[in-house]
Amino acid sequence: MIEKELLTEFIKPYYENKDIMHNMWHIELVERQMNKIIDAGHYSVNYEFLYLALAFHGFIYSDEQRIRDWLFEKGYTIESINQIIKISWESQRPEIPTTIEGKILHDAHVLEGGKTYTVVKTLITGSVRGQSLLKTLEYMRNNVLGKNKCYLPETMPLCDEMNAFTEKFFNELSEGIN
Repeated sequence: MIEKELLTEFIKPYYENKDIMHNMWHIELVERQMNKIIDAGHYSVNYEFLYLALAFHGFIYSDEQRIRDWLFEKGYTIESINQIIKISWESQRPEIPTTIEGKILHDAHVLEGGKTYTVVKTLITGSVRGQSLLKTLEYMRNNVLGKNKCYLPETMPLCDEMNAFTEKFFNELSEGIN
């Protein structure tokens, strides 16, 4: 297992210039949710690979080869690297995860901060990107409402509750400002 400090040293530059909803704190929130899911489902997982995939999920789409090279430099086999990369990709929307680790990471990423978090994350991210509230609501309508899906029996009801809350919030806010 790679020492956490060494891993943090590698990933920190990729997260330090991201907005407050996608920085290193985001990694902590998703990790907490991962652990809740593992405990709830009593899952036996390769936690090392799962944690590494979590660490890389925020930049896998832009620097996959650098991640592969770094893991190889740290002594991981090609087979292990491929598995870590697969799990990391499985956390992304609209990927459909097939591994248990991928399902856990995906669902933890979706549920991250609980049922209200999707609304908060969308509003803050829109604001940080300089969008008007109306533009952010348009984004929410087109890219968030009904788009979140979980794949584990322990997370599906939580996801349904989050989606219902998000839709209700969206409808009430849209009605209130139009």
